[in-house]
This record gives sequence, C-alpha cells and structure tokens, in this order.
Amino acid sequence: MRGTLIFAGSSCPALTGKICENLGMAPADAELSQFSNGETSVRILTSVREKDVFVVQSGSPKINDTIMELLIMISACKGGSANKITAVLPYFPYSRQSKKKSHRGAITARMLANLLGVAGVKHVITVDLHASQMQGFFKCPVDNLHAEPLIARWIRQNVPNWREAVVVSKNAGGTKRVTSLADALKLNFGMVTTDKKRGSNMTASMIMNHLDGIERQPLLDTLSNQVRNNSSGPENGVSAADSGQARTSQPVTDSQASPRRANGLPQRTSNNSRSPLARAPVASSQASAIDELDEAEQDGAEYNDQRAHEVTHGRLVQGHIVPDDFPSPAMSAADASMTEEDPMTMSHASSFFAPTPHALGGSGDAESSDDEEPFLKNPKIEHMITLVGDVKNRTVFIVDDMIDKPGSWIAAAETVVKRGYAKKVYCIATHAVFGADCLEQMQACDCIDAIVVTNSYPIREDKARNASKLVILDLSFLLAEAIRRNHYGESISPLFQHILD
Repeated sequence: MRGTLIFAGSSCPALTGKICENLGMAPADAELSQFSNGETSVRILTSVREKDVFVVQSGSPKINDTIMELLIMISACKGGSANKITAVLPYFPYSRQSKKKSHRGAITARMLANLLGVAGVKHVITVDLHASQMQGFFKCPVDNLHAEPLIARWIRQNVPNWREAVVVSKNAGGTKRVTSLADALKLNFGMVTTDKKRGSNMTASMIMNHLDGIERQPLLDTLSNQVRNNSSGPENGVSAADSGQARTSQPVTDSQASPRRANGLPQRTSNNSRSPLARAPVASSQASAIDELDEAEQDGAEYNDQRAHEVTHGRLVQGHIVPDDFPSPAMSAADASMTEEDPMTMSHASSFFAPTPHALGGSGDAESSDDEEPFLKNPKIEHMITLVGDVKNRTVFIVDDMIDKPGSWIAAAETVVKRGYAKKVYCIATHAVFGADCLEQMQACDCIDAIVVTNSYPIREDKARNASKLVILDLSFLLAEAIRRNHYGESISPLFQHILD
C-alpha cells in the first residue's frame, strides 16, 4: 500500500510480521531500547512525513513498559509530520478497569484513552474490548473488531457434532457475548453462576423458611369477613353461595393441554384452601394486602414446566466440585456466632431484606470473573454453583473475552461435566492473558478438553509448546484487512459478518 507505514512494538513482533506479510509489505524500521534506569527510548529510522502510520502494540506481561513505548512511538511519528496515526491494539491494556469499583477508584481505561489522544492518535483499532462502552472514552473513531466470526468458523470446521453443542457463560456478565455466538451458530446456550456470599443467602433461606410457617388462611378469612360485613346482599356482588365454604375452580386447559386457571394463570397445586373474596368495594389497605398475598402465592407456586429440571446445583470448595456428602469446611468464629442467632434478628444483614449495596450505590454491573478468584480459593467458605441449561451428553463451549486466572474456568468446566454430564468441554476466549500458572492448571484439569484462544496477546513459546490442549487462532488476516480498509476509506462492516464455509 502506497504511503503506508506499519511499525511493530516490542510486545507482538510476530503478529505484526504476519500482518505485513498479508499486506505484501515489510514492517517499518524503528529502534526500541531502554536506558539503564528503565526509561524507554524510541528512534524512528524512516521518513513518516505525510504518511499513513499504523503502530501495532498489544498488551504484554510488561504492560506499563508497553504502554510507554506505544505513547513515545506515537509522539515520535507525530513529531515527524505523519499525516495520520492509527494505534492497532489487539488487546487494549487496562480494559478491565473501565469503571469505578470504589469511591476512590480510578477509571484507568479512560485515562489511557486520554493519553493516546494527547500523544497524537487519530484512530484506534482493537479487538473485543472488555466493555464495548469503552469506545466512548475516546475522542477519535474506534473500530472494535470481533473475533467471534473467526471462532465460529473454527468450531464449524474442527468440532465434531457441533450442531448439538451448547454455549455456556461462566458468569452473569458474559451472557451477551455467549448469546451472540449461540445465535451465530444457531445453538442453545446456558449459564453457570457462583454464589460468592453463601452465608447471606443461607440466612435469607432460613428467614424464608421461618416465614413459610405462618398461616395465611386466618388472615384471608378475616379480610373476607370484613368484606362481607361492609357489603349488603347480592346487589353488592355477594351471593349466598359465597358465604359458605370455598368453591373449587374447574381446571381449564390450553391448546397444549397444559392446565390453566380461568384467569389465565397456570394451574398450580396448593394445599391451602382459598376462601372466595367478594367483588365488593374494599379499603385500599385490604386490597393491597390481598394482592400481596396473591403475588406471594404465585411466586411460590409449583408449575408443571420441564425446563425447571435443567437447573442443576453443586457444591464448590476451594474452586472444585465436591460430592454431596463432602464435609463442609470449618466456619470462622464470626460465622458460627451469626448462625447461632435467631434468623429474624439477622434480617437486616441478609440479602433478602437488605441486599448488599454496591460500592457506589445500586447493584452495579456484573463483576469480572477474576474478582471471584479470592473467594473461590478461600478454604473456609463453601460456595453454591448453579448450572442453567441441559448439557447432558453434549459438547459445551465455555466462552468469555479473556483467560487470566483459572479458578472460574475450572469450576465451570467441572460443573458442566460432573453435574451436567457434558461430553466435552472447550474453553474459548479471545485474549490469552494466562496470568501466573493459569495455563498449566487448565492443562492439568481433566474436565477441559481444549483451550481455544487467539494471538492477540503474546504467549511464551515454551508455555504454548507444553500445552497440548492449547489452540491458537490467527488474527493477522482480520487486522490486516482492517488496516487496508481503513487506509483506503472502505467500510469495515464485512469484517463483522459470519461467512459460511
């Protein structure tokens, strides 16, 4: 491409070489070094005057050095009178810090976006931002590419019987990403959720059980008697038959032979007999009390729905699924003292009466799976993990945007295999961060059959060589086409489309 230069940062020279090879050009010359005190030095060894410059730099284990190198390269090209500078960031650094998690927290991703703008960036190309709303942090256009078409194509070509598979999200925050892939492949999807605060929910369940013992019928009878005393005869809608015992409603069936009540609600089985309430004018407090009781009974009703059996629970101790007869971990003294108190005295501490507020108020967005890691590894806390969906004898694709820590991935894989009886498990993500010994732990997990990632984040060769389950997909074609279309002013919409083989 005429008038175009592509510079490679130190984080991903191999990926940059493949991009240039796909475009039929060579990377531009630049000298990257560090002084003895750790300062980064950059020298651009070719003319960039009136050129369209692309700087390819991704996240790396030395993330802060990588960022400074990127900023200095952009500033150097700007000082060399480059026409337009585009930052190509396959993995955007600090993307997990895109919101405040505490009152004195920093939105670091927005700060980095401002730094890029100050350095002289006019366009940004990235892949699968952790939160798509981060595009609003920039004052320049952002092309947030997706690796989903590439992943879907690999699944269609390499996974046997993929049409019977199920796409599973390992947390509530990733459901949008999972449903997008499931829709592209026309597959069913499910979700795995981990209860991080089992103590609070156990307290709530204790309170609910305590409330279930309260007789509701006397209150209903009292309200019925008040209604009858305030009304007079049939002219107010009260018949002689209404003053007797409760009448039995006849079941009504719909087109699918499912039992339904006359008012359109599903027929439920209840041991409590309901006294008929007259349609007479009643006080607002009485009517609201009746409505609350009706809603409470409807919420606790038992419906005849087969999908209810697709919810599976399991016990999680130190990040692993344990049998039902496994002894519970030892509780701390504070936890033991809490359990000895009356459930009603703990109502304000329970999640039922007073949900734990978010640090900045409200419930907040779903947290990243990495936030669950300390809770999963705590030996004194037992968690309840829930699988929603039918995965029995099926292949499961557990999908997220990045793999950093192994705890939530291993827990989700063991859940779908040991509780859901899945046949095969593929862990799929775009960014292979693989912090510490994450790849080694996932490689050693018997419930994981394959780990599918892209080369957006550099993976050490020795790590990749020792991981037989690791599959690395190449993003160079996607990024090269995005660079070409950006240079010639063409639309990048075709890069988001799924092309069938």
